[in-house]
Amino acid sequence: MNILVTGGAGYIGSHTSIELINAGYEVIIVDNLCNSNFIVVDRIQEITGKKVKFYKIDATNKEELKKVFVENKIDAVIHFAALKAVGESVEKPLEYYSNNLINTINIWELMKEFNVDKFVFSSSATVYGSPKTCPIKEDFPLSTTNPYGSTKLMIENMLRDICKADKDFNVAILRYFNPIGAHDSGKIGEEPNGIPNNLMPYITKVAVGKLKELSVFGNDYDTHDGTGVRDYIHVVDLAIGHVKALEKLNQKPGLVTYNLGTGTGYSVLDLVKSFEKASGVKIPYKIVDRRAGDIAMCYADPSKAKEELGWVAKYDIDKMCKDSWNWQSKNPNGYNSEEKILETVK
Repeated sequence: MNILVTGGAGYIGSHTSIELINAGYEVIIVDNLCNSNFIVVDRIQEITGKKVKFYKIDATNKEELKKVFVENKIDAVIHFAALKAVGESVEKPLEYYSNNLINTINIWELMKEFNVDKFVFSSSATVYGSPKTCPIKEDFPLSTTNPYGSTKLMIENMLRDICKADKDFNVAILRYFNPIGAHDSGKIGEEPNGIPNNLMPYITKVAVGKLKELSVFGNDYDTHDGTGVRDYIHVVDLAIGHVKALEKLNQKPGLVTYNLGTGTGYSVLDLVKSFEKASGVKIPYKIVDRRAGDIAMCYADPSKAKEELGWVAKYDIDKMCKDSWNWQSKNPNGYNSEEKILETVK
């Protein structure tokens, strides 16, 4: 099967591409590289020993994207391509609505045109808004606290409407919790452009001396130490969840929705302590005001994914921190330390 992976050079997309290749799938990556690096494609090929087709295309450009469908027989799409920073989405809502909605609509119009009936969507636990209780189940009420989450929920609703109208489509909505960690080779990891918006890459940048200190957004939440609690999941576990979801779609289930998390919540300071233990590096931090759009606590009930996909997160917080440090310590300048420029594979 040929799997189109949009945003496949990004953090989660690259790890998922590796797991897809390891499972015997052919991978075609589309990425505009706005928050990723071309070197990632080279690293994926190094790790897997397989050549990967890559197109530098912005999925909001439908005519460019159509070339991929014309030149390849696409059997399924895994859609990661999106702007994804909660805080930035509050500051730039129009940019988020425009990018995230338009690229998804373009993909679906092309799927219909080229008779592609399988779709895995990269959603988020942000669609649960500020849940009244934890752990969070898939049937909890849906709401959002920020524009990023609103784009995810709008797309989920669009997918539900499409599948209700056309029973030929098979869709898996995967609601991620908080992916961290890296491939254990240390060749790929999380490397956002500019100042990181997510916690772990900020911690690792402090650890290698690229940033002075960590800003902890609020210590007055109703949690055990006052800092926000999240369900951190190893990115490789998350990637394997996508392979399992794709296998599920071969059974023609219609539309299915799964939480992908560990079921355990850790605070910001818990994560800092675990990272210090794994790396042996002290992480200086300061408490600052809460960040717009953030909530106190969010962790999953992943039992549905276990029952229906046979998927369980294997790696604990210590492994996540160890692999994050392995990646960053081997690549202190991220992908910019790599001099080789890979020619575009088409």
